[in-house]
Amino acid sequence: MSSSPSSADRTIAALRSGHDHLAGLVNGLSDDQLIGPSGASEWKVADVLSHLGSGSEITLAGFRSAVDGTPEPAGEFNQSVWDRWNAMAPQDQAAGFLEHDERLVASLEALTPEQRETLQIKVGFLPAPLPLAAFAGMRLSEATMHGWDVTVAVDPAAVLPEDATLLLAEQYSDALSFLAGFIGKADQISKPAVVEIQGSGFGFVIDDGVRLTPTVSEPTATFTGSLEAAIRLFTGRLTAPYTPAGVDVIGNVTLDDLRRVFPGY
Repeated sequence: MSSSPSSADRTIAALRSGHDHLAGLVNGLSDDQLIGPSGASEWKVADVLSHLGSGSEITLAGFRSAVDGTPEPAGEFNQSVWDRWNAMAPQDQAAGFLEHDERLVASLEALTPEQRETLQIKVGFLPAPLPLAAFAGMRLSEATMHGWDVTVAVDPAAVLPEDATLLLAEQYSDALSFLAGFIGKADQISKPAVVEIQGSGFGFVIDDGVRLTPTVSEPTATFTGSLEAAIRLFTGRLTAPYTPAGVDVIGNVTLDDLRRVFPGY
């Protein structure tokens, strides 16, 4: 009798499916599309791919240090990578993303079951190493949200993949709950709110801080959209042009209130 996939297994599988989907899209982009607007308001499509590609390279360097015992990247490593990617032509940024993201995903896939459960990886801005599932979850967050930024440039009705949506809801409300401190701006509303995400079991709690919770008690408002739309709201990607019909917030806060709480990145 086989056991259920672990959080690490599921996250790595979602990274693979997300990479394959985005690679298929990127391979078909014209030069004009690469320099056209993305879902990220200040970035062209190629800028998003550059961010994802440089992020793949930086993430893989930290991963290799944990797996192989190679020296940790030096202090100026990240900036040197960003500078090199920023200097690339748009076509090279797209090609570089395909190469480096494939390399990162394949490296994660190559881990043994034991490594997937026991590996701890240092992340520069955190005081303690992260388990592999959370480390991969951070990459899934970046890849999924910025993958949407690219996809929506081609398909304005684009949504997040179902597998990544559920995984990110689980991670944002647990191992990656610290990200809400970077994402959320609780001072943008004048009173506390507990917002249930209709039919999902998840909700937003906004008081002295902001968090996504897997259990909601005594809600003060209801988000009437899907969990997918709520995760895009959480990451600043539910602006008016990309909000499906029927999505609203009913209660002591409004949808526009929550858009201010979650300005995005």
